[in-house]
Amino acid sequence: MALLSDESIAERAVKRESFRMSNVSSRLTRTETERLDELAKKHGQQRGEFIRQLILDELARESGEPTVSTELTEIIGLRLMLTNLLRPLATGQKLTPETFDGIIAEVKKHKRTLAVQTQKDLERA
Repeated sequence: MALLSDESIAERAVKRESFRMSNVSSRLTRTETERLDELAKKHGQQRGEFIRQLILDELARESGEPTVSTELTEIIGLRLMLTNLLRPLATGQKLTPETFDGIIAEVKKHKRTLAVQTQKDLERA
């Protein structure tokens, strides 16, 4: 029996694709860096995450994917988290650390998709 099946190799390849392995950099002046840091702080993000989000937003815009603001995405994420955390607490269920981590992981996976759908709904209204 083989230690690695074709299926597990494929699964590992898909998982590896999600790893952040490439670094992209640019040199800025001190003033540009300060302005960037202020803007990132204003958005409540670290500089690297803010730059990454800007790049991903531009790539999405270029590909024709719908864009959505970071603020709306985070609001949707908070709403999902509250909805999924308050119900078990309100009904007296015990919330284990594993369950909590699972809820957070699911929110991270789905918040952007739901934010895009919400944006579309708002534009239609």
